[in-house]
Amino acid sequence: MDDIQSNRIPRRGHVNESDKKMVVAALLCFFIGFLGLHRFYVGKVGTGILMIFTLGGFGIWVLIDLIMIITGSFKDKENRKLQRG
Repeated sequence: MDDIQSNRIPRRGHVNESDKKMVVAALLCFFIGFLGLHRFYVGKVGTGILMIFTLGGFGIWVLIDLIMIITGSFKDKENRKLQRG
């Protein structure tokens, strides 16, 4: 029985939690959000490209993303919540 338990792979965080950090996404969004780099960071390449062409949705999209990141409702490409801390 001990052999079976020792072969288990330890998991970090919750199953539905992304490996991306909320703090990193928030900083990218705050400082260079108009380039959409926070969206590239979480794997949302398509919307990241759209943010480049619209300069962050003329600032509105960046503000909405920043609020969503801070409140914890922003998710990565695989629809997983970002890690806190």
